[in-house]
Amino acid sequence: MRLHDPQERHFASDNYAGVHPELLAAIAEANGGHQSSYGADAYTARLQEVVREHFGETAEALPVFNGTGANVVALTSMLPRWGAVITAGTAHINTDENAAPERVSGIKLLTVDTPDGKLTPELIDRHTGGRGDEHRAQPLVVSVTQATELGTVYTPEELRAVSDHAHSLGMRVHLDGARLANAAASLDVPLRALTMDAGIDVVSFGGTKNGLLFGEAVVVLDPAASVGLPFIRKYTMQLPSKMRFVSAQLVALLEGDLWLRSARHANEMAARLRGRLEGSVTFTQPSDANALFAILPVDAAARLRERHHFYDWDAARGEVRWMTAFDTTEADVDTFADDVLAAIGAR
Repeated sequence: MRLHDPQERHFASDNYAGVHPELLAAIAEANGGHQSSYGADAYTARLQEVVREHFGETAEALPVFNGTGANVVALTSMLPRWGAVITAGTAHINTDENAAPERVSGIKLLTVDTPDGKLTPELIDRHTGGRGDEHRAQPLVVSVTQATELGTVYTPEELRAVSDHAHSLGMRVHLDGARLANAAASLDVPLRALTMDAGIDVVSFGGTKNGLLFGEAVVVLDPAASVGLPFIRKYTMQLPSKMRFVSAQLVALLEGDLWLRSARHANEMAARLRGRLEGSVTFTQPSDANALFAILPVDAAARLRERHHFYDWDAARGEVRWMTAFDTTEADVDTFADDVLAAIGAR
């Protein structure tokens, strides 16, 4: 029984999109017959090979259920009990995970205000003064998001500067890569350029926002940066028993160019939408990947929401967020752009 219009599209989140047909096919292909559980299956073994091709010869992938789980599992494995994480104030681990790192693992987050969602060595140093002081949580990990929650993208050089600075201070670097594919597509670089080659130690690699039904992976790039990860994954309830269905999707995403095709398309649709509205709408951030942030009058936003779903980002100043996905079409973009222009009285 279908409860929705299959042609319906919205600009609230790339999580609104369905499952990419090629990934549904991968699930169907993995179905049938028996495979060993908890990761001792052919698909999870193949995933290790594919991940090493994209991230480097020391990479190891541990599939999990979701992005919050990936971040909690990864960060917990990187820190002792007295450790803290330096991150941007807008970081998903700080704003949108219901304090999961703090509640589940007792991790102290040391947040920094940034104009564009990106950390720099100078911003990191705002929280490095307490090292060695027993009265303060010790900053031992820097966590960056790529693409950031504000839709901006770190260049490989910017990530390398963050990593080198963190490592020089004895800290490790975690990358929340919920939209890593979109960042790589935006910069036209391989995944390795934004991870292993940029000095990142552990990655939370996103799949759901790029067409998976469910599933992400913690990808360890430096084995010395992560301790006890398999045990942490289990006690945090992120160990899938039928792991082959997560791994099969990730293999299908990464084995060819599906990850890049899907991310590139989402980015292109965001660029098309911005191009249609530039000059009529005030954008507050660059649209490096598949997110757009704009200012709308409250009454215009209300009129627009009669037909389209999207979220407020900063309601006090009328800032909204629009996102495109792998299944956003040019017609979707043009219809939405026309409705935005009508709502603000520009047509």
